[in-house]
Amino acid sequence: MKKIILLTLPLFLFALQVSAQDSIEVRKNTLNDQMTQAFDKSNSYQEYKVIKKTQLATLKRNILDSVSGFDKRINAQERELALQKSEIDSLGQNLKSTQQNLSDSKEKEDGIEILGILTSKATYNSIMWTIILVLLLISGFLFYRFLNSHKITNAAQLKMAEMEIELEDYRRNSLEREQKLRRKLQDEINKNRKA
Repeated sequence: MKKIILLTLPLFLFALQVSAQDSIEVRKNTLNDQMTQAFDKSNSYQEYKVIKKTQLATLKRNILDSVSGFDKRINAQERELALQKSEIDSLGQNLKSTQQNLSDSKEKEDGIEILGILTSKATYNSIMWTIILVLLLISGFLFYRFLNSHKITNAAQLKMAEMEIELEDYRRNSLEREQKLRRKLQDEINKNRKA
């Protein structure tokens, strides 16, 4: 029994190797090569070609396998294409929202809110400098008026002091005159009483 197994085993392995090489050859060949080979190995009968059924079945199986493989590949590529389209759409939406956020951020960065109204920094700066200049002009005008009023007040106070001094001099002079007149009057009254 061992002898039979030892003898048949190499034959079996040889047959297996030959069939494996045939299937590898068939699979390595393109469909066009396989058809050409089938036509070349076929016999001619009148105007017809006679092809072995096994060879035709193998060719049919290979064609169907190729078509099935192409269908699977097409379906896989269509699914991949659909996934890529949906990813492109979502990326497009992301890009739009990012651009909108960026423009909003730039607008907020370039602007300042005044009383709830968003204005640009240039407008804000011009408004603020205008207000500062107007306030400086008003304060300069008021300071000028104050200095002018202060000079007038000082002059008026000086005149008033002079007038008070003159008034005091006049009072003293008139008091002295009045006293002299009273003395004279008293002297006259005294003279008239004695006489």
